Amino acid sequence: MAKESSFDIVSQIDMQEVTNAVHQAQKEIEQRFDFKNSKSSIELQENKLILISDDDFKLHNVTDILESKLVKRQVSLKALDYGKISPAAGDTVRQEVNFVQGISQEKAKQINKMIKDSKIKVSSSIQGDQVRVSGKDKDNLQAVIALLRKQDLGIDLQFINYR
Repeated sequence: MAKESSFDIVSQIDMQEVTNAVHQAQKEIEQRFDFKNSKSSIELQENKLILISDDDFKLHNVTDILESKLVKRQVSLKALDYGKISPAAGDTVRQEVNFVQGISQEKAKQINKMIKDSKIKVSSSIQGDQVRVSGKDKDNLQAVIALLRKQDLGIDLQFINYR
């Protein structure tokens, strides 16, 4: 009797890496000449970032610095959801950046449909904010992973608990 193998498809962020990237970006902002005497900062809250700067141009530069630090730490930029830029106290502008974690029901259904349409002999099921894929042949599971890596679903996917 063949043993059933499976893996989970998730969308998660390593918050420790985000914290490290924010600290590095903040340090670079403090040291850069073009930010001298600027009120630019990055604030990490529970599930979001608050970017503050003097004007839209400097805020865009803060965003670029933050994104470069996140990319170096292998945090996907697809996991960031930028809010609109709004005026703040003291002649500054601020922008909220929310983290997108978990797979929404619509995306999970879309992933399920892709797997079913591919005719690969595996079964998939939605379990909360993740999708479990199982099958008898590990090669089929690898084929599903390859299929999903080629697709652009607008979210960052990780494949965990492969057994």
